[in-house]
Amino acid sequence: MSTSFTNPIIEDDIANYLANTPEFFERHAELLASVQLSSPHSTRAVSLQERQASLLREKIKVLEHRIMDMIRNGSENVMLSDKLISWAGNLFQVADPATLPLRIAEQIAQHFAVPQVAIKLWDVAAPFADADFARGVSEDVRLFTSSLTEPFCGVNTGFEAAAWLAEPLAASSLAIMPLRQGAIAGSSPAFGLLVLASPDGQRFNSTMGTDFLARIAELASAALSRLR
Repeated sequence: MSTSFTNPIIEDDIANYLANTPEFFERHAELLASVQLSSPHSTRAVSLQERQASLLREKIKVLEHRIMDMIRNGSENVMLSDKLISWAGNLFQVADPATLPLRIAEQIAQHFAVPQVAIKLWDVAAPFADADFARGVSEDVRLFTSSLTEPFCGVNTGFEAAAWLAEPLAASSLAIMPLRQGAIAGSSPAFGLLVLASPDGQRFNSTMGTDFLARIAELASAALSRLR
């Protein structure tokens, strides 16, 4: 029995042959102009060469958009880095440690356009034990905070920490960051919690990158260690 019937040629066989035999089009150059394909942009037929040129233009357009996105993201990252450095510089100039929590909250709101910011600390030194920022933290919040090794971002589902904000009902999404000695991913117990809030439910969401938020938390932790 003929093998052409038992193993018929399929489209993949033709495609593989053409891909591995480029000289075919050299021997049959007239096919490039004579083969007619439907245009994705109109009802008229176009040659194989025109279709290839159209596909190439589309690929170039996609690459251009990706390059523009990379440039835009790079510019945004530079702006954020500049803001972070400016904010960190301001922390060094705070003379009175007792004012640090309020200053940190105010400047995060100002530098990074965060509508609401709150900070609570615990296990602080005796001179600061009666300050507002050192009171009103439950044991559950402390345990939850120490369990975090990266910023938590998501919808406000009634977190106790949201009650620390000036307008808790306006906090649709939250970024919650542990404050601890060293890296945010460290194993040392947390000594505080930094809360950022927005009325926009997608401002802080579970799919966003958190590296920048982690750097904010680590700088705040370093500055607030003066209160311990």
